[in-house]
Amino acid sequence: MLNDELIAAVLQIVKDAGHAILSVYDEPVELTVKADESPLTQADKASHQLIEQQLQQLTPEWQVVSEESDDTMKAKRTTLPIYWLVDPLDGTKEFIKRNGEFTVNIALIVDGIAVFGAVGVPVQNKLYWGGKDYGCWLEDETGVHALSGTTKSDKTPLRVVGSRSHVNAETAEYLEKLGEHELVSVGSSLKFCLLAEGKADLYPRLGPTCEWDTAAAQAVLEGAGGKVETLAGQPLCYSKADILNPWFVASI
Repeated sequence: MLNDELIAAVLQIVKDAGHAILSVYDEPVELTVKADESPLTQADKASHQLIEQQLQQLTPEWQVVSEESDDTMKAKRTTLPIYWLVDPLDGTKEFIKRNGEFTVNIALIVDGIAVFGAVGVPVQNKLYWGGKDYGCWLEDETGVHALSGTTKSDKTPLRVVGSRSHVNAETAEYLEKLGEHELVSVGSSLKFCLLAEGKADLYPRLGPTCEWDTAAAQAVLEGAGGKVETLAGQPLCYSKADILNPWFVASI
């Protein structure tokens, strides 16, 4: 479905959006609060506008559904067989904190499945992309590298990544039942990418996320041989009537 030329164009859009975010990174934050009480900055808006415009030019036959789209477009996604699902700035709280742990996310959804995703990390100058049919790749300052995750050694504690800005009692209880483990707190969709790199083993999310928060990074992780499943053991899917994801566990 995606050829090399189209993938390269999508990756460039992610990079361009990252540059747009970094262009205002050192400026005072112009913060507003959306109806769901989540923060919105000028960086979110700039990234959204750039991605939406460039994807529409690239693939006019596929619609673009973004976190910053209106409610009508978000609802329409349930009827679309193919569309781009975008989080123009995942980790707005991390952006505000200036800790660098925020990402740009573009996923291609086909029949409710995230078949391809690209995740850019502007501050770290990293770009991850892939899917089950595309493998998993990382571009950094040293070049392009294929990723396949790793198998955890029984001699080391389980390496768990969790949210830096969203911690709750359910997650704490889940972690307690795991037994010995090492917990690293990381912002945004970077958590999935650390699994894809083999730097972590497990990411349990027993709290609210939206479809655009996970789609691109899920595809990346699945390209590396990982999986993202609900607590019932079903693959995390998209285009649901409820845009909120069920609780899930990502693993490699």
